[in-house]
Amino acid sequence: MILGLRTAIYPAPDLARGREWYRQVLGRDPYFDEPFYVGFAVGGFELGLIPDGAPGAAGVQALWGVSDAAAELARLTVLGAEVHEPVKDVGGGIKVASVIDPFGNVFGIIENPHFNRADVR
Repeated sequence: MILGLRTAIYPAPDLARGREWYRQVLGRDPYFDEPFYVGFAVGGFELGLIPDGAPGAAGVQALWGVSDAAAELARLTVLGAEVHEPVKDVGGGIKVASVIDPFGNVFGIIENPHFNRADVR
């Protein structure tokens, strides 16, 4: 079951520079800071930075929260979606996947045990 919008992820090939720039933009330090991912809690949602991917409008990903990525991916395919990226553990117990919906859109999901909507400022 979809729990709600959780994360917008921006590619930042220079992760250190991206971390510092978004720290200044958001006025807060990241709550999750690893070489593979930097996460900022913002108003009950997350702005994430990844070191790979192509920056630009097409590089931003919206991810919808789920409690079980594998089960939700299976449910989405039963509903007619096509697997775009299978479930993968991206570190820290966080799992992501995406499908192509029947209309050609990428629909991303995230299982994030670190996400706490109560972390709001």
